[in-house]
Amino acid sequence: MTGPAPDLLERRLLFFTGKGGVGKSTVAAATALLASSIGKRVLLVEVDAKGDVPAQFERPAVGFRAREVHPGVLAMAMDTEESLKEYLRLNLRVPVLGRVGPVARALEFVATAAPGVKEILTIGKICWEVREAIEGRADFDLVVVDAAATGHVVAQLGAPDSIRELVDVGPVRAQTEWLSQILADPAITAVNVVTTPEEMPVAETIELVARMRERLAVPLGAVVVNRVLPELFTHADEEAFEALRRPEVAQRLERRAGRGTTAVLDGARLAVSLRRTRAVHLEHLREAVDLPLLYVPYLFVRAHGLRVTRMVADALGEELGL
Repeated sequence: MTGPAPDLLERRLLFFTGKGGVGKSTVAAATALLASSIGKRVLLVEVDAKGDVPAQFERPAVGFRAREVHPGVLAMAMDTEESLKEYLRLNLRVPVLGRVGPVARALEFVATAAPGVKEILTIGKICWEVREAIEGRADFDLVVVDAAATGHVVAQLGAPDSIRELVDVGPVRAQTEWLSQILADPAITAVNVVTTPEEMPVAETIELVARMRERLAVPLGAVVVNRVLPELFTHADEEAFEALRRPEVAQRLERRAGRGTTAVLDGARLAVSLRRTRAVHLEHLREAVDLPLLYVPYLFVRAHGLRVTRMVADALGEELGL
């Protein structure tokens, strides 16, 4: 499926995952910026808390309390201990002052023995914010998550189901049930995979989509293909370039146009080769993954920040028909 996903921004919860280095944080930030440009207020959540998300808006790192990084865009970074404090305060009515100390150490012990315990604090906080937005108690309409990379996101999204397998009855099971309902609702949630048209990222994307469909009930949204090279030259251009590379012609060109002509022709050949190689990986992706594909062009810029985020947002807006 290569068509757009026009309803993507109508959801309430959008996760973005992908192999490290493919531009996942930039795409998540650009999606938040795009949503804000059409009148939505967005909470942008950074799961790994590396500061990559606010950097897309040229703002300093954020903490667990949401802070506006751009008009219409709030950002926060996940913090397991702060999430635990909030859980104790909201669900068990336990006031927590300062560090949770022994409770946090107990959590580490339990998390080691019981898969999903640590992840549930992350997913629980995210779903809590979504529910607050749905019920009109939050200052935003949409939650966009710069989620864990491909190697960890399945465990993270599957945390509520993992906990439910461990707990048969009681308040913990009841709480994980509403989490699972939010995550499984295609009108609310979509997991989107960011990739680039290269062999390893494409292979990981195909594997991740298959794994998610097999193990999770969380709906998939779209695959965002970042850094797509443009089709710069026609076949006629390529033939002309090759003709100009013949030694006798190249020598005459160097005499007339100066040194460096051959380097330009080498660059044109490399551009054609890269475009064709990546086109093969894109075709493999289209055949293997039955999801909408959204294309973001290679931007040919070195800088990062708000300018780049806007450029990616504009590209996504064109793909979504906005």
